[in-house]
Amino acid sequence: MTRVHDPRRLLLISNSTLYGRGYLDHVADEIRDFVGTISHVLFVPYAVYDRYAYAARARDRFRAMGLALTSVHDVSNMPRAIEEADAIFVGGGNTFRLLKGLYDHDLLDPIRRRVAAGALYIGSSAGSIVACPTLKTTKDMPVVRPPSFEALGLVPFQISPHYLDHDPSSTHMGETQEERILQFLEENSEPVVGLREGSFLRVQDGAVMLKGLHTARVFRRGLAPLEANPGTDLRGILEERVSAAGRVA
Repeated sequence: MTRVHDPRRLLLISNSTLYGRGYLDHVADEIRDFVGTISHVLFVPYAVYDRYAYAARARDRFRAMGLALTSVHDVSNMPRAIEEADAIFVGGGNTFRLLKGLYDHDLLDPIRRRVAAGALYIGSSAGSIVACPTLKTTKDMPVVRPPSFEALGLVPFQISPHYLDHDPSSTHMGETQEERILQFLEENSEPVVGLREGSFLRVQDGAVMLKGLHTARVFRRGLAPLEANPGTDLRGILEERVSAAGRVA
């Protein structure tokens, strides 16, 4: 079957900081390659309380990558800034706070339209989760209450960033991340990609490429979880479903 051209281009990163390295250091080369000839990025800082300090940190890091950065909270007309943006970076932090900020400033629809028109979307951690249909796979505390759990829906699957495997030697009796994702799938149908730190997804030209340091754990309702290697196009895996007759479709 011939697939319809999809102009959406997203870089969805598990984490902003990797142990032993600085802010975005582990994905700096990928970001430079992803943006290509684009020279300016619009930043969405709402996942962090101190937006000015957060924007300053992001601005310094992107300047080191040869890119100018403007924070959307610093402009007088936010929807227009999004309409004119060639690349949008949504930073990590608390996912509930981030999604509430997007609702409070009426930014969800402008971002959806702009990305559908071809603007680049870069998300890290919470910024990756809000690219999904909902925020239901976040591990953050609900420090604020957004009007809805519905997020941007730029991709048809969920991401669980900072994915941690169960440590069999641990005496901790709380639920593992895998158990929580399986609970999500008892109530929801969207597949979930457990992204370990240091890994990211590049969504482009109809592909969902897993890149970075580690395998990812992919969860689909009614199917056993599987491990995907870096360099794998996850699209076919994520599109698999179990039919009412119990067959994989």
